[in-house]
Amino acid sequence: MVDLMDTFIEDRNRVQPHHANNYGTTHGGRVLHWMDEVAAMSAMRFAGQPCVTAHINSVDFARPLQIGDIAFLEAYVYQAGRTSVRVRVRTYGEDPMTGKRELTTESYFVFVAIDEKNTPLEVPELSVNTDEAAALAEEARNKEQGT
Repeated sequence: MVDLMDTFIEDRNRVQPHHANNYGTTHGGRVLHWMDEVAAMSAMRFAGQPCVTAHINSVDFARPLQIGDIAFLEAYVYQAGRTSVRVRVRTYGEDPMTGKRELTTESYFVFVAIDEKNTPLEVPELSVNTDEAAALAEEARNKEQGT
């Protein structure tokens, strides 16, 4: 079994002009790219195998990231099936001077563990060993289901 907290991954990217559109904000596709990468890292840490994106739920962009912001991303596995892994991903705009964060984007990804022939592999069971992990798992399931 792999504990939820062992799958918790954080990543940061400084928003540069080449990441931005004509309005000085990050392209949504760039944000989605960063989200997919950090979610894959979390899924692979959990599965111990290569994982590929199988599904992305709706992506909610609450506010844009400006040039100069830090894109702070966090991802964790909150549910596992036989070969699939569900990962919650949130992106925050982080002020580089103060560290203050504001949620900008959120989504839920499904990954499948695969072997070298792209055949799905079984994944381990997910364990939840702390109150913090239990709260994260419950919050992700509730948010994904819209409750």
